[in-house]
Amino acid sequence: MSDEGRLRVLGLVPARGGSRGIPRKNVRPLGGRPLLAYTADAALAARRLDRVVLSTEEEEIAEIGRRCGLDAPFLRPAELARDDTPTLPVVQHVLGELERRGERYDAVCLLQPTHPFRRAEDIDACVEKLEREKADCVMTTLAIPPEHNPHWAYVPCADGCLHLATGELAPIPRRQDLPPAFFREGSVYVTRRDVVMEQGSLYGRLILGLPVDPERSVNLDTPRDWARAEELLAGAALGSSVR
Repeated sequence: MSDEGRLRVLGLVPARGGSRGIPRKNVRPLGGRPLLAYTADAALAARRLDRVVLSTEEEEIAEIGRRCGLDAPFLRPAELARDDTPTLPVVQHVLGELERRGERYDAVCLLQPTHPFRRAEDIDACVEKLEREKADCVMTTLAIPPEHNPHWAYVPCADGCLHLATGELAPIPRRQDLPPAFFREGSVYVTRRDVVMEQGSLYGRLILGLPVDPERSVNLDTPRDWARAEELLAGAALGSSVR
């Protein structure tokens, strides 16, 4: 951290070669550009990222990332690129490898390429909120509709009976009395280095959210998601920008 208290933040773009729902989606063309190019654009335009690194197990993807302006100083081990590999060890690998090379950061900003329409302003706002509020993690969020609020959601137990997700005996009767609830939007996560490396978590205890516009939130997991992203880009070309 600088003398002024400004956090040094690493931008991290994970882009492995495999994908179940959409084959090789991280480099598949979207609107005529590799998917990860959209994340590279936002990351490189952000004021609060000191460096942006691509994590991949494939040299081909690394080269595409470099052409998009990302750094790819090393490849990810194959064992960290399986379908069932969690995100945490991937982030730990990048931070650990950079630290072995003498490069240390105060926080890491995880930017999944499957969210192509995040904005640089979203990244900067998350970093600044983490810094200002001394949080462990700040992530982009979307509001949960009232009908899906945890106070109205039931989960089955071993006996087959339904119980409120909150553990309460009865639901809150009126929609107007429901407390706000949010879910992870997924386009930006900023987490302190020590939470990742020492606590083994991407979240920590003090977690804050940054609400984003649902109209430009897309998570590319299925062909239907991809079609919606193409529609949004077509709309942007006609003047209703998603960027």
